Amino acid sequence: MRRFPPCALRFVRREIEWGSMLPLVFVFCFGVLNFAAHKAVIDSGHPMLAQVPWFFQSLGGRLSLVVEFVMLVGTMIMAAHGSNGWAWTYAFYTGLNGVSAWLIFSGRL
Repeated sequence: MRRFPPCALRFVRREIEWGSMLPLVFVFCFGVLNFAAHKAVIDSGHPMLAQVPWFFQSLGGRLSLVVEFVMLVGTMIMAAHGSNGWAWTYAFYTGLNGVSAWLIFSGRL
């Protein structure tokens, strides 16, 4: 069995810092919720969707899902590097998306 010097093991063996990983997990879960709400609103056929600019209607509304994905990836990158403000901002954005989806599906909008 090959033995490594102790200095080599410190590069191989790293402790997982769960405190810094928690915002990343939350952002991912918020992203799943955002995609679900976004796709449900697109598939709802609400009359308000006809007023969306033409570039968001291209690809059957999928371009807006691409924008949503880019926002998610950017927020996950920032959260992975320790910027918790981006995670809180994305959580607020998820809340706004949830409220707007509820308003559309409840017929209040």
